[in-house]
Amino acid sequence: MTTTITSLTIEPLTREAFAPFGDVIQADDAARHFTINEGNTERYHDLAQIDPGEDGRAIVSIFRGLPRTLPFTITMMERHPKASQAFIPLSGRPYLVVVAQPASRPSVDDLRVFLCQGDQGVNYARGVWHHPLLGLEAVSDFLIIDRAGPGENCDIVQMDAPSIIPALG
Repeated sequence: MTTTITSLTIEPLTREAFAPFGDVIQADDAARHFTINEGNTERYHDLAQIDPGEDGRAIVSIFRGLPRTLPFTITMMERHPKASQAFIPLSGRPYLVVVAQPASRPSVDDLRVFLCQGDQGVNYARGVWHHPLLGLEAVSDFLIIDRAGPGENCDIVQMDAPSIIPALG
């Protein structure tokens, strides 16, 4: 039996396009912002709905990811059913996110791929399917805000059919 591999389309990351999956974390004019500290600092306020879930607490970690080579085949996805999970790039490099709406199991047709710039973070809403870290170009660090607490908070599924993220450009 031959398996057909679906080629995914890479979209630019915007607040509107990513809204069904969570929040874009970015300091720009679209975000609520105001001046503080005697005029020395601009505060970009309340950029993500951090959700530690029932009996959870928010924790901060740094993930250091090796770069992925494109084209890249998507064979699995994961989700965190108890809480949100935010990724904020620290290395200033672009990266990709692959997401699907919360459902019992994502299919290839459910996947969306976003190209994130080095100044854009994402906050995956509770239960949103996503692929693990997809850094590009070089080893990259990300500040992660997620949940610590009782109970299992990571579901992993193998995709029924593979899909491929094509090379950029």
